[in-house]
Amino acid sequence: MKIYAESDVDATRLAGKRIAVIGYGSQGRAHALNLRDSGLTVVVGLRPGGKTWAKAEADGLEVREPAAAVADADLVAFLLPDTAQARLYGKIEDSIPDGATLLFAHGFNIHFGQIEPRRDLGVVLIAPKGPGDLVRRQYEQGKGVPCLVAVAQDASGNALATALAYAQGIGGARAGVLETTFAEETETDLFGEQAVLCGGATELVLAGYETLVDAGYQPEVAYFECMHELKLIVDLLHEGGLAKMHEFISETAQWGDLISGPRVIDQHVRDRMKEVLKDIQDGVFSRRWIEENEAGQPEFKRLLGVDLEHPIEPVGAELRARMPWLNEEN
Repeated sequence: MKIYAESDVDATRLAGKRIAVIGYGSQGRAHALNLRDSGLTVVVGLRPGGKTWAKAEADGLEVREPAAAVADADLVAFLLPDTAQARLYGKIEDSIPDGATLLFAHGFNIHFGQIEPRRDLGVVLIAPKGPGDLVRRQYEQGKGVPCLVAVAQDASGNALATALAYAQGIGGARAGVLETTFAEETETDLFGEQAVLCGGATELVLAGYETLVDAGYQPEVAYFECMHELKLIVDLLHEGGLAKMHEFISETAQWGDLISGPRVIDQHVRDRMKEVLKDIQDGVFSRRWIEENEAGQPEFKRLLGVDLEHPIEPVGAELRARMPWLNEEN
């Protein structure tokens, strides 16, 4: 394992260079502002007339259409949604200067062959382990969000140094930059989202809620127990791992954890997780997602609608309306 710190970074690597940030969503805005505030030259590439164009200009950034933004760039950061990257790359590839560096915050399109960069380009990954809003807030507080770094193509021999300088520019080197590969970042990221962080956690919450409500308990009490209090435990885990969680919960809760957790997350669940991982590794998931987008996302929209229509949603909305400070904490 190799973790780079600020002392490992050549901070002059991007000095005087021009960085084109393509996209101004969660990560795009955070990266562009952090880079700018680090003294680097940034231009944002956006579709004309979109709402983010005005937002980027209001933030004091230079904004151009994508092809114009990359035309004189030394580094091009592709921070669009995964589903939009390949199409846009095909449109602007000829405008990217020889020897420039392409940077991604997620390896999906490179790892699964949706984008095949020219051989003269450097291709690197800087993946912050947190959403864009956190990347920005941590930077403003003099802190940083840890990042992963990888090199897929090193045409100049300086790809890693360039990537680390970028990580420094967005504040990631303050917290450490862990070396990985495009394959490892992509596959572990997708697995974490599907099996634990998004798919696994939300299904566990909904299953717990339904179990209590079906047994006759009040939906509001079930919501507090299965969703609201989840943040308290996640915060403890985030701050100090299993040890801190056990330190700050009751012995009764610890005992229940130790004897009942394995009954719920049993070998059957672990076997299903292995199937999820295999689908990611074999490209089954990526092919299905690409085909879904090419078809206009009908199944995605249907499943999302079902999720958002779950009975826990109106119950939660009513209870959260009584706690306006929840939004103030974000």
